[in-house]
Amino acid sequence: MAALEMFSDQELLDLLRSGDRAAYTEIYTRYKFILHHHAWNKVRNKEEAQDILQEVFTNLWLKRESLRIDSNLSGYLYSAVRNRILDYFAHHEVKVKYVNSVKPNLNLDVATDHRVRENQLKTLIEREIAELPPRTREVFEMSRNQHLTHRKIAEQLGTSEETVKKQMSHALRVLRVKLGIFIYLFILFHY
Repeated sequence: MAALEMFSDQELLDLLRSGDRAAYTEIYTRYKFILHHHAWNKVRNKEEAQDILQEVFTNLWLKRESLRIDSNLSGYLYSAVRNRILDYFAHHEVKVKYVNSVKPNLNLDVATDHRVRENQLKTLIEREIAELPPRTREVFEMSRNQHLTHRKIAEQLGTSEETVKKQMSHALRVLRVKLGIFIYLFILFHY
């Protein structure tokens, strides 16, 4: 059999209709680069252009027996690529509209969930702080809530700065054990 590169598009189509895989391969080889370039120019995405081309050539093979291409194979392939590109843009537009319609709800849900968890965490922390010994709790709250230095706390309570440091250290150690490391870090940065 002669080399298929020498065959006309119409001759290749006739062979394709009869199920000739070599004719299909020749059509693919003949048009793949130019059709890929055309698709890429429209969608500007290499993977999408490859997907479009794959769909066109897959359908060409699947519909080979019922193809009604009388004269212009290249025109048929360009039209098929154009139609797939239009489908791509229509699908893309629907997807963007859907994401935009859902996005405000997603942000609201995430923010609400975050606030609920934060409130639960604060309640847990406050309960554990309330269970500290009275003097240790007082020192801890003066440090974290009123943002007083150890020296100021010692002056207000009439005790030594060293005692205040020990009570703060004791409070943090107790909270770390009871609440775990992640909550302990939360306390360090938020209280």
